Amino acid sequence: RFYFLIFLEVLMFICKHEVQYYETDRMGITHHSNYVRWMEEARTFFLREIGWAYEKIEEEGIISPVTSISCDYKATSTFADVISIEINVKSVKSARLSFVYHMVNQNGVLVCTAASEHSFLSKNGGFVNLKRDYPSFFNLLKEHSVMQ
Repeated sequence: RFYFLIFLEVLMFICKHEVQYYETDRMGITHHSNYVRWMEEARTFFLREIGWAYEKIEEEGIISPVTSISCDYKATSTFADVISIEINVKSVKSARLSFVYHMVNQNGVLVCTAASEHSFLSKNGGFVNLKRDYPSFFNLLKEHSVMQ
């Protein structure tokens, strides 16, 4: 018998966030709206790490609005928890980008899984074709996609 093991090298991008007191509600747990903010923190971190910080994207005349977002809350988080937010590119197309997120607390408990979709527009509102107009950015996103 022969066994073949294939290991795919996947760069992991993990952003850490410490839950602040103001992010909790009257019950002492993190208000659900904060997870969406943390997703943005993770996206900003990811883009900066691959060399395409939001500032650079905007300097190129590109805006990237959120077109869809979903969160699946698995467990609560509370004040002073440290949440590790793993972000991965799910897919990238000419004018659309999808991310997936896994958030775990300092004890390794999964607190949330999430996804977001984004489009790429010019400041005039027209679609920007990353594949054609910004091939280096497009290819970099493609390289980091979990669904290459």
